[in-house]
Amino acid sequence: MIRWRKGTVERVRREWPGAMELDVALQEGGCRALAYPPLVGRPEPGDEVLLNTTALAMGLGTGGYAMVVAIPGRLPEDPIGPGHLVKARYTPLQATVLGADEQGSPHHETLREADTLTGMPVVVADLHSAVPAILAGLLAARPGTRTAYVMPDGGALPAWFSMSAAALRDAGWLCGTVTTGQAFGGDLETVTLHTGLLAARHVLGADVAIVAQGPGNLGTGTRWGFSGVSAGEAVNAVSVLGGRPVASLRVSEGDQRERHVGVSHHSLTAYGRVALARAQVVVPLLPGAFGARLRAQAAALGERHELVEVGVEGLEEALAASPVRLSTMGRGMDKDAAAFLTAAAAGRHAASLLA
Repeated sequence: MIRWRKGTVERVRREWPGAMELDVALQEGGCRALAYPPLVGRPEPGDEVLLNTTALAMGLGTGGYAMVVAIPGRLPEDPIGPGHLVKARYTPLQATVLGADEQGSPHHETLREADTLTGMPVVVADLHSAVPAILAGLLAARPGTRTAYVMPDGGALPAWFSMSAAALRDAGWLCGTVTTGQAFGGDLETVTLHTGLLAARHVLGADVAIVAQGPGNLGTGTRWGFSGVSAGEAVNAVSVLGGRPVASLRVSEGDQRERHVGVSHHSLTAYGRVALARAQVVVPLLPGAFGARLRAQAAALGERHELVEVGVEGLEEALAASPVRLSTMGRGMDKDAAAFLTAAAAGRHAASLLA
């Protein structure tokens, strides 16, 4: 289940908030490794490190790193401070964090009786790669909108793994990240998606929230075996809390897998079967035969949800202004423009709900 290796840090390749990318020498050669200093301490060149090389051996794209589990010769200091929420529970790297919703939090009083999002639009998406595109459409239509990213635990558990989330925060496109469930490492931590949404609204003061799993979604090629079913559950949570759910479709014109061409079966299942509450499903007005195919597929969701057609004029320019690289399943705008235009259209529609 786990491939263990010992290695020696050769150099630090780059770092961003909460994470470091390293070159590590192994007996069988070198590899690229990732360390989370808040968990394991800060590795330095020359340090011996204990690695989990499972994802690397499997050749995973998003998660294709050896993961630093420990720096045996230089353990970090014991943490100091409050926090009673345990995340990644009962794993070797379970971590204690301060939950915004726990009794010791300065936000506990705010969240104790919080029960409504007061109509806040919440854009729900399947893939993490949709987040910057949604923001591009939203901010082009309504600059300065305070937007929070609420990250459930369907993909990566550490928010630190996302270079784009950190860069979007630095660029001022996000007012903060809230990690929910077993996910951790956000500006705020919460026990559930529900308190995560409430924290986005009442603690971060967000005008809009985006819910999408972290990098590294999981799928099995079966009807129900994919982590994106959580998008349907997020629609339900938003509705229960008095928010306005806006469903962003997962769309592709470049995926080699037929089940993801046009509107992905992930969206058709999550919104068509899992989401019991009514959402506004944004259907982009893409041109040509592909656009017609997409609209025909999305029509299947019209019985349960409100379909909202949104034009895509000017969205390519908005996407070009993104402070982070746009990439979905290794494809950029040149290979899969429809994926990003669809997400940006959802952001554009969310902006219109604030007018």
